[in-house]
Amino acid sequence: MFVARALAREATILHADLDAFYASVEQRDDPRLRGRPVIVGAGVVLAASYEAKAYGVRTAMGGARARRLCPHAIVVPPRMSAYTAASRAVFEVFNDTTPLVEGLSIDEAFLEVGGLRRVSGTPTEIAVRLRHEVSERVGLPITVGVARTKFLAKVASGVAKPDGLLVVPPDGELAFLHPLPVQRLWGVGPVTAGRLHQRGITTVGEVARLGETLLVSMLGLAVGRHLHALANNHDPRPVQVGRRRRSMGAQCALGPSPHSPETVDAVLAGLVDRVTRRMRAAGRLGRTVTLRLRFDDYTRATRSHTLAMPTAHTDTVLATARGLLAAAMPMIRQRGITLVGVAVGNLDDDAVSQPALPLDRHGGGNLDAALDHVRDRFGANAVTRAVLLGHDHGQSVPLLPD
Repeated sequence: MFVARALAREATILHADLDAFYASVEQRDDPRLRGRPVIVGAGVVLAASYEAKAYGVRTAMGGARARRLCPHAIVVPPRMSAYTAASRAVFEVFNDTTPLVEGLSIDEAFLEVGGLRRVSGTPTEIAVRLRHEVSERVGLPITVGVARTKFLAKVASGVAKPDGLLVVPPDGELAFLHPLPVQRLWGVGPVTAGRLHQRGITTVGEVARLGETLLVSMLGLAVGRHLHALANNHDPRPVQVGRRRRSMGAQCALGPSPHSPETVDAVLAGLVDRVTRRMRAAGRLGRTVTLRLRFDDYTRATRSHTLAMPTAHTDTVLATARGLLAAAMPMIRQRGITLVGVAVGNLDDDAVSQPALPLDRHGGGNLDAALDHVRDRFGANAVTRAVLLGHDHGQSVPLLPD
C-alpha cells in the first residue's frame, strides 16, 4: 500500500465524480437521448439523467412511480458491460493524471496531485485538464471538487454538480462549509438529520458551534465525535493507493411491494452466493455479516452479526443472513421492502486464493470451490441453488477490483 499525504497548507486533493453515470453513458452512445429525460431500468430506477431528476426521479425509485413523475421520460435497459468499459476508460485518465488514485466506486475517485506542480501545474489547472480529458477521451461529463481534505473535496464536488468544478481554498474552508445543510456531513442520514432538526440545527455551522461534548450526549460517542470533526473540517485521512476492501457486499432493488417472504429469501440467497464467490476469488475470509434493508417509505434498517471465526463459506454466511432477515420480518410486513443488501466485513487480508480452497473453519470449502470451478468454466448460471430457480438473479453491477 502506498500512502500520500497532502500538503498541509494547500488544496491538493481532487474528488472526481462522473455525473449520472449510467444515464450519461446512454446519452453518449445514443444521440437521440441527449438533452432528454432518461431512466435506466424499468422495474427499479438504476440511474436517472439530470433532465429526469428535475421531475423528482431518483435512483432506487420504483419504475411505475418514476414514470408517473416524468411520463415523457425514455426508459432504457441497463448495459452493464458498457458501464464497465466506460469506468475503465475514466480510470485510465485518472492514472494518467497522477499515480496517487484511490477509487471509491466505478464512477468516482480521490486523486492526490500535491507533488505535480512542476510537471503538471497547480491543482486547479490539473482539475481543469482532467475534466477536459474525460470529456475528450471518454465522452462523459465529470465534476471535480478540490480541497485540502478528502471530506471537503467530496462535499465540493457534490455542490458543484452537474458537470462543474469547485475549488475550496484553505483560507475559505469554514466559510464554504458552515452554511451548508447538515445532510452534507458524512454519516448524517434521515434519522440523524431528524434528531438534529428537532433541536433546530439545520446547518453544518450550527453543528460545529454545539461542541463535541453536547454532540456526544445527543448522538452517542462515535457519531458525536465524527460529526464534530467533520463540521470543523478535521479529516487527516490521506489518499490511499492499493488499499483492499474492508468489506464486500451486493444489493438488489426489488421494486414496489408486496414481495412474498419466499421471494425475499431467494434474493438474499442470490446475494450471499454472489458475495461469497467474490470473497473466495479474492482469497479473503470475513467475520461480520450485515443485512441492509430499505422500505417502501425510503427509510432504512441495518442489522449485523459477527461470527466467532472468519469464513467465506456460502452456507455459513447465508444461515447468518437468514437469521438477521427473520428478526427483521416484523418491520418488513409492516413497512414493505424495496431493497435487500448483504455485506461481509472484518475481512482477513492474510487469506491466500487457491484453485481449490481447503475446508475452512466452518467446513464446506471444497464444495464451494468445486461449484466455483464449474461456474468459472461454464458460466455463472451453470449451477444454482434450488431456491433461486425461477427467480431473477438481478443485475451484476460493475465493481472496482477486490
